[in-house]
Amino acid sequence: MHIKDYSKHTKNLSGELRDLAEEFKHHPVPLSEVIAVLQERAYTLLMIMLALPFCAPVSIPGLSTPLGLVIALVAARFALGLPPWLPERLLKVKLPPKFFGTLLSAASNVIGFLERVLVPRWRWMTSTPLLIRLHAVMICLAAITLLIPAPVPFSNLFPALAVLLGAAGVMERDGFAVFCGYLFMVIGIAYFGLVAVFGVQIIELLHDKVLGR
Repeated sequence: MHIKDYSKHTKNLSGELRDLAEEFKHHPVPLSEVIAVLQERAYTLLMIMLALPFCAPVSIPGLSTPLGLVIALVAARFALGLPPWLPERLLKVKLPPKFFGTLLSAASNVIGFLERVLVPRWRWMTSTPLLIRLHAVMICLAAITLLIPAPVPFSNLFPALAVLLGAAGVMERDGFAVFCGYLFMVIGIAYFGLVAVFGVQIIELLHDKVLGR
């Protein structure tokens, strides 16, 4: 994953999004164009930006599955130590006109929070390629969780925060943010576990009532 070089890229996340919003405000944009504009930091920023809709009320009908899949594939490549790559079919996925403007508006609170809290600290957490690959494994698992079709409140929020804090923490050399990403991943898994347990119990209760037991 990309670690931000402040000598070359001084803009914060909202600044990057504003540039994209201006660049692509009039027409649908394929992911391949977004990657070309973002250059070498493209895939890390892409994971961050594509996780934001899961944390904010952005209407993206039909795009949740491909966006989660893109995050999972990119993170899996990083975890394996391979260069970033996406299949042509996903690179052709088009984001609607004004997508980044809508995203910037809807996720402004999340973006503002990230910009306030992300600072270089706990640098040992991002000090070696092996640690970076380990963090990519966590992000990949969180992205796979995003793909689970569970119409349950907050089911997407915890894994999305894991992706956001994991990827943004690596990029900004903020080891504490990466640690919080792991924490949200654990919370998300526990939440899904509780939902599954109570779901089974409710189904069994309804089944018994239908049968008159």
